[in-house]
Amino acid sequence: MTKLTIGRLANSASVGVETVRYYERRGLIRQPPKHGGFREYSRDDIARIHFIKRAQELGFSLTEIEQLLDLSECKGNSRAQVKQLTKEKICEIRRKIEHLTKLEATLTTLHERCNGRGSIAGCPIIESIVTRSEQSDI
Repeated sequence: MTKLTIGRLANSASVGVETVRYYERRGLIRQPPKHGGFREYSRDDIARIHFIKRAQELGFSLTEIEQLLDLSECKGNSRAQVKQLTKEKICEIRRKIEHLTKLEATLTTLHERCNGRGSIAGCPIIESIVTRSEQSDI
């Protein structure tokens, strides 16, 4: 089995050495014992980092990824648990999309109100932000 230094592992997994160390501290990847003063990693560690990165691309947090890894390591676990985690992530993404859609509508309205000419005094975009921030101080 090919053994890798932390630098080669990081390079092979397309992450930085500090990312590998951070994942170790978080318990997402194991910290191997030292041999000859160096920690030796395996190709399995590359696959695990790729799993973590792909799960992050899908929107999972490191805490959620830890749950997914724990579930995947015990073959007796049910797919229902993974499905539930995924359902919760979908609901979270939908809430974010709804919020972003509202933000887009608000910004579009503000953008349309400003003709882009003249001095900053009386700019409807700035006035809206100031008014909104003053209201939140109350």
